[in-house]
Amino acid sequence: MSDTMGPGGLVLCVNAAPNHVTGHPVPLRAGETYRVVEVMDFACPCGRSDALIDVGVDFAWCQTRFRLLPKPKAQARTRRVSAPREKETIR
Repeated sequence: MSDTMGPGGLVLCVNAAPNHVTGHPVPLRAGETYRVVEVMDFACPCGRSDALIDVGVDFAWCQTRFRLLPKPKAQARTRRVSAPREKETIR
């Protein structure tokens, strides 16, 4: 999953359980969306992931806490185009 994530991507927090290494509560909230700052290719001490994700909250988190959200698709909008008016020549 870390190969599809990159800086600027959006992830959804799905696991706000206490830190599985220290047991301390985490400042993340399940159901909230975070923007990825950096993906670090270090194996998590829990052994469940191959990368740690920095989302700007505290330090870095195991990628198993997050799910990658799809990138928003561009929507086509109709625009009004201002065309120059034609002038009639009078003789």
